[in-house]
Amino acid sequence: MVGRIEEIRQLEKLYSSDRSEFVAIYGRRRVGKTYLVKEVFKDRMVFWHTGVSPYDGAKENLMEDQLRAFHYNLIRYGLDEPKCPKDWIEAFNMLGRLIENKTDLQGKKVIFIDELPWMDTARARFVPAFENFFNDWVSKRDDILLVVCGSATSWIEDKLIHSKGGLYRRLTDTIHLKPFTLAECREYYLSIGVKMSEYDIAQSYMILGGIPFYMSFFDKEFSLAKNVDRLFFADDAKLEDEFNLLLGSLFINPEQYKSIIKFLSSRHSGYTRTEIVQGTKLPDGGGLTNQLKSLKAGNFIIDYIPFGEKRTKVHYRLSDSFCRFWLYFKENRAIADTEYWQHNCNSPALNSWRGISFEELCLNNIRSIKKALEIGGVASNESSLRIKGDDNRDGSQIDLLIDRADNVVNLCEMKFYNDEFRVTKEYSRKLNQRLNLVNGMIPKRKVVHMTLITTEGLAMNEYSGVFQHVITLDQLFDGQTIL
Repeated sequence: MVGRIEEIRQLEKLYSSDRSEFVAIYGRRRVGKTYLVKEVFKDRMVFWHTGVSPYDGAKENLMEDQLRAFHYNLIRYGLDEPKCPKDWIEAFNMLGRLIENKTDLQGKKVIFIDELPWMDTARARFVPAFENFFNDWVSKRDDILLVVCGSATSWIEDKLIHSKGGLYRRLTDTIHLKPFTLAECREYYLSIGVKMSEYDIAQSYMILGGIPFYMSFFDKEFSLAKNVDRLFFADDAKLEDEFNLLLGSLFINPEQYKSIIKFLSSRHSGYTRTEIVQGTKLPDGGGLTNQLKSLKAGNFIIDYIPFGEKRTKVHYRLSDSFCRFWLYFKENRAIADTEYWQHNCNSPALNSWRGISFEELCLNNIRSIKKALEIGGVASNESSLRIKGDDNRDGSQIDLLIDRADNVVNLCEMKFYNDEFRVTKEYSRKLNQRLNLVNGMIPKRKVVHMTLITTEGLAMNEYSGVFQHVITLDQLFDGQTIL
């Protein structure tokens, strides 16, 4: 298995303990949660069940469908009980009986319930029954490892991690499974025979967001450009409608979530809640609060406070690279060319996208940037700054400011080039304007360090000295070295 070293260590530690354990694994759909559990425990599971999707097909009789599917798996794993349970109390009682009958098994018994949130249908009283199963059966034994997964991340957080009911503090561990890092992307491509430069691996990250499921479709015989065409622009493109399918599999009312994501994709620095209401026409109430919470929990968006603003000035920004790519090229453009990427590799449209998406890549890899700056252990706040222009001054946007506890602020410029980046006289003037702007906003005890994050490095000339630090693409990879 590629990567996931810390997650595997956590799971093996839980398996080896001398008590029953309960772990929740959550994260974005397609990120590899099920694959992780399957690979770690494939020969040690005594029961594996996946909830029935409530988003596909008819919405009637969902509880009955869930119970029937659960019953079929109980039988498949050895329970001799022809009658389908009438409710979840009875269903979990049957699961307990199934495990108790496996007297010949040594070691800890792994129970894996995938897509647990899908099983919590209306009026099913699933959560109280699950609480009872854990408190009255699992917790009284010392040989159970209960593993649950879910792509509905907000459900996992509300009902398990932050539960105020019978499952309060019952989880013994949680694993938030995130997309692959750049280094893990490199290792994964090598493992499936795909050979690409770090320059192209970074572009694939900017397209697929480090999601292993999407990366698995790459064909080792083809270039990055041809693989992108196969996935998105060919007549039978595998990811042709993935954006809609993805949100449709996570949310009961996906159109409202789509409208939020689409609106946020229109400005890199994001918007305030008030601006979201104005831009999407969604009502400003508890529904929007839950929608933003769910999108944040699912790693689609992040919230942050812009540099120099009060804590009440929260902004929301789209952070999912795949969604940004899909909206930019599939939603907003009627592209009929089935070999679009190969025909436009060096076009202004793709170069513009690369510039914006590289900034997103950097924002999603702050840890590597801090390691390259040798400040990995220094506390910091990361934010952006957007100043509207008026009659007296030009507008300005700084996408990354690292405000450090050691009295340094890194003003980061992010440039995706296929050669060394060259500072021109005009660009130097803009940088000094931004430097003066930030200097006027920070305490006198702090100093600003101009920082360039780019692919190939900085070309030396009379203006290059404006930067105190230069971080290259290979440092972003090395900052995520897999041990």
